Amino acid sequence: MDTYELDEVDHGILYYLQQDARNSTSTEMAEELDITASTVRNRLARLEDEGVIEKYVPQIDYERAGFQLRVLFTCTAPDQPENFGQDVLEQEGVVAVRELLAGTENLHVEAVGTDTDHLTEIADSLREMGLEIVRSDVLKSQLHQPFNHFGTSVGDE
Repeated sequence: MDTYELDEVDHGILYYLQQDARNSTSTEMAEELDITASTVRNRLARLEDEGVIEKYVPQIDYERAGFQLRVLFTCTAPDQPENFGQDVLEQEGVVAVRELLAGTENLHVEAVGTDTDHLTEIADSLREMGLEIVRSDVLKSQLHQPFNHFGTSVGDE
């Protein structure tokens, strides 16, 4: 996998998208970065084409959406095939999969459900895939922030 060389403009665009991609217009980013809106649009297209920006996804409050329980399953996955994480992600109720470079407890699976019966069904489907569930923890909250290496001072200059 080749890396894409980011410059300061790319860093600024990525920083603002991490703040609020839905409401960050190319015009507003251009003003903050002291460049033209067309430059922002061209850079966005290039960042998408190069795979730096993979997709834009909303941050959902699952509890408000009727899914009262969010659980993090810590699993051991023996000898995973190439796309195993994607296969796990396709299971009903699973919203995130993190593959770790660990021998055991090498997979974190985040799932949402309406009640404990629903989560039991999700856990059963994971076990049927060959996962050993080592632990399950109910998630209380999750906080996010922009990766600061892209530069909090980009628009402050």
